Amino acid sequence: MRTLYHYWLCPFSRKIRLLLAEKKLAFDLVLIKPWEPSSSFLQLNPEGLPPVLVDDDGKNISNAYPISEFLEEAYLEPSLIGSLLTQRAEVRRLVAWFDEKFNSEVTHNLVYEKVLRRKMGQGGPDSAAIRIGNANIHDHLEYISWLCDRRNWLSGSAFSLADITAAAHLSCIDYLGDIPWDKHPGAKLWYARVKSRPSFRDILTDIVPGLAPPSHYTNLDF
Repeated sequence: MRTLYHYWLCPFSRKIRLLLAEKKLAFDLVLIKPWEPSSSFLQLNPEGLPPVLVDDDGKNISNAYPISEFLEEAYLEPSLIGSLLTQRAEVRRLVAWFDEKFNSEVTHNLVYEKVLRRKMGQGGPDSAAIRIGNANIHDHLEYISWLCDRRNWLSGSAFSLADITAAAHLSCIDYLGDIPWDKHPGAKLWYARVKSRPSFRDILTDIVPGLAPPSHYTNLDF
């Protein structure tokens, strides 16, 4: 059976879960705690971090970027990066935007500081980093709104890996209740559309022990 090693609030893990679900590929989930990876998991990925995908044929792939490229090339339908070179380039540009820029400016400053820093044995949250993350998120939400004013989905006319990647990051932050949706209605409308897709259902049922999400988290009409 295809197996994905993941952590609940890892946006890269969520991205692969969504991609697998959109492609209608069955898989089992194995929870990995990044602060205490098992010896068996370290054999799969010496870095000790999810996501790691073990495919049906036993192929072991670590890191969300190569996993997503593998899934796109191995399972062609539905394509989530487009068929034209320009479409694929735009999807990949936005994937990089959210996995690199958004992650460093927002996700890391909120999810890592609020949830993972203490668990990783690195002390308490850095309040300055949290303030930076809360400030930075506004520009990114405005960018999402700007894109959606001009396109049906983030990268163009079709739902794509760009939408999956952005939603994976935002869903982790939304779990913490840290997204000012009321100030960014365009981004909120886009996220509600993504959140309503069948591929999102399992993610919305995740509950991190000792950390409950806000009441709006699972609501499709929020």
